[in-house]
Amino acid sequence: MQTPRSHALGLMVAALSVATITAVIFPLRHVVPAVSTGVLYLLGVLLVSSYWGLRLGVATAIASAAAFNFFHIPPTGRFTIADPENWVALGVYFAAAVVASTLADAARVRALEAEERSREADLAADMARLILGHRETAEALAMVAGRIAETVGLDSAAIELSWRDSDERRSAIPLVESGRRVGTLLVPRAVTEHQRSQLEERVVPALSAVVAAALHRTELEDEVVEARALRRSDELKTALLRMVSHDLRSPLTAIRTAALGVGSPTLDQRGREEIAAVIAGESERLSRLVENLLDLSRLEAGTAEPTRDWCSIDEVVGAAATGLGAPASNLDISVGDDLPLLRVDAGQLERALANVLENAVRHSDGAPVSVRARATGSRLILRVADRGPGIPKAELQRIFDPFYRVRDGDGAGGGSGLGLAIAKGFVEANGGRLRAESLPDQGAVFVFDLPLPDGAPTPATAPA
Repeated sequence: MQTPRSHALGLMVAALSVATITAVIFPLRHVVPAVSTGVLYLLGVLLVSSYWGLRLGVATAIASAAAFNFFHIPPTGRFTIADPENWVALGVYFAAAVVASTLADAARVRALEAEERSREADLAADMARLILGHRETAEALAMVAGRIAETVGLDSAAIELSWRDSDERRSAIPLVESGRRVGTLLVPRAVTEHQRSQLEERVVPALSAVVAAALHRTELEDEVVEARALRRSDELKTALLRMVSHDLRSPLTAIRTAALGVGSPTLDQRGREEIAAVIAGESERLSRLVENLLDLSRLEAGTAEPTRDWCSIDEVVGAAATGLGAPASNLDISVGDDLPLLRVDAGQLERALANVLENAVRHSDGAPVSVRARATGSRLILRVADRGPGIPKAELQRIFDPFYRVRDGDGAGGGSGLGLAIAKGFVEANGGRLRAESLPDQGAVFVFDLPLPDGAPTPATAPA
């Protein structure tokens, strides 16, 4: 915004220019006719008109004509003209001065308008860059409001995405795009007519278009997120159907076959015991699958809220190992009973660890699975390492996806593909992280990274 020039300063410049040119003409009268020197007054007229406008330029032209008449047109010292030729010369000069003043003022106004349009174009570019290129909408709108106030010359400005009304301090200008109100521009009530016209005719239309584009982009991003969620849901449903067709059918088939065999008249007591064991084992397998599906459903829906309480990692590891039902020789556990207590959901953490242990035992080829824990700063690190074939680097992240299974050497995957996904979900629900590390043919290591609250007690110092 250009600072208005002082009117008093313009009067001083006009008076000084008339006096200076009048003094300069005196020595020139001996060289050229006095009437011809009147053109010099046009310099002052153009200067004043260009900087202070038409009114002061015309006043300068009148003062110049009066000074020219009084000091240089015979008879001098009086506002009279003896020679009619000088009347014509003075009239032509005065007309030229007024025309020159008018043209200079018009050029000045056009220059100011061009400068104003340039600032408005820069403002429009800044609005698009800030609003469309900035992720934080509120921060971007505040920056744009500051640029609008600076460009138009306002004390302050604010942009709201909601519908706001004018009050005693601020005037509300609606932002409307394609018949839809997308926000409100709030400016001080004490704005000039020129500022309001500039805002309503040139700034607000561009601002409305940019804000509408930003809102449309946000809507599109929300639609993309929703579409991704729907696509993931469809993928989960498809994977679930595939799993149901195989993993649930297998134990059901085994149970049904065993149940039919119980009624055989040729079956002895030992055979019945074996069939009973098959039914019990397959029922347990079926129960775990159903529990995994329920756990995954809660995690996907965000309803698996942990019930936090103090617990010992030693007890959690022991409970997970006991529930696994694996021979003691398959597990090499070394977890001190003096480690700080965790404030987590012990049931969820136990379930996560049991799933990881089950996966490690299945892929360890009969070798013991190592379980180690240590406290490091504000974290407790638990590592579960097996001596299996390892996990390919490309699959280290995918193994935590629901229903994803690492392929064995014969091309088949073991398990339901839910255990690790559920383990990761439960660990993260309790504020921790679960990651996998592996080198080819050197087994896999699953690392539980769990937070330790400030001042976490140890089992020895914890209250009963």
